[in-house]
Amino acid sequence: MTRPTAAPVLRPRTGRAYARRNVGWLYILPWIAGFLVFKLYPFASSLIYSFTDFHLFKGITEYGVMNYVDIFSTRKIVAALSATVWYALTTVPLKLTFALLIAYILNFKIRGQNLFRTAYYVPSILGGSVAIAVLWKALFRDEGLVNTLLGYLGIQGPTWLSDPAYAIWIICLLRVWQFGSAMVLFLAALKGVPEDLYEAATIDGAGRVRQFFGVTVPLITPVIFYNLITQLCVAFQEFNGPYIITNGGPRGSTTLIAMLVYNYGFKLNEMGMASALAWVMFLAVGVLTVLSFLSQKYWVYYGDGER
Repeated sequence: MTRPTAAPVLRPRTGRAYARRNVGWLYILPWIAGFLVFKLYPFASSLIYSFTDFHLFKGITEYGVMNYVDIFSTRKIVAALSATVWYALTTVPLKLTFALLIAYILNFKIRGQNLFRTAYYVPSILGGSVAIAVLWKALFRDEGLVNTLLGYLGIQGPTWLSDPAYAIWIICLLRVWQFGSAMVLFLAALKGVPEDLYEAATIDGAGRVRQFFGVTVPLITPVIFYNLITQLCVAFQEFNGPYIITNGGPRGSTTLIAMLVYNYGFKLNEMGMASALAWVMFLAVGVLTVLSFLSQKYWVYYGDGER
C-alpha cells in the first residue's frame, strides 16, 4: 500500500527571483523608449497631420483631405512625383547592372583585387555626403573640370546644370556612381555559386556569356531581388544630390518628392502638406515593393529549386 505524497509547498516569489525574470525588460527599455519617441510617435502623428491644415506657427486650422487633393491637382507636385518615379526606375537598374558587372569581373583572380574592391566600394560611403555633392557641382558647372577637359579636346561643353535635359542625368550619374554596397553583396553571392556548375556548362560548350546568364544570374537572383528592394527605397528618399547640385532646377526638372517634403515642412512651415507628401512617398515605395514581391515568383530562384 503506497503512502500518499505530500503536495509541494509553493514558496512565495522573492524579489530577487522576480528581478532575474524581468531584468531583460530593463535592458531593452532604452530601445523601447527610443522607438516610441522617435519612431512610433512621429509615424502616427504625421498620418494625423496629413489630414490637417497644420502650420508650424499658426497651428491646426482645418481638417480634411485637402492636402491630398492639392497634391494631385498641383502641377509642380505631380511633376515632382513623376520625376521621382522616373529617377528611381532609371537609377536602380543602371546601378545594379554596373554593380553586378564589376562584381563579376572582380570575382576572378586578378592582380590588385583587394585594392579594386576597396576603390569601388568607397563611393558608396562618401557618395551621399554633402561634400561629394558640392564636388559634383564643381565638376559639372559651366567652367568646371569636365567642360575644361572637353575644351582641350576641341569640344564645346554643354551647360550641364542649366539644361533640364542634362541636369537630371547628372543627378542620376551621382546615384549610379554609388554602386559599391550592391557590388559587395553581389561579390558574396558570386562566391556561393558552385564551381562544378561552371565546369558542367563548359563541358556542354557554354561560353562565358552563356554561363553568366544561364548559371550565374539565376543562382544570385535572391541577392538581385534584395538589392532591388533596398535600392528602390533609397532612391525615393534622394535629397542631398538634387538639393545641393541644382536646388531642384532648372525649371523644376530635378525637384524630387523628398525636396518638396523639406520645402513645405521647413521653408513654408506647412507641416500638414509635408506630412501628406511623405505619406504619398511612403505609399509609392510600398506599391513598388509589393509589385516587386509579387513578381519574384517569375524570376527569383532559391536554393531549394523553387521560385
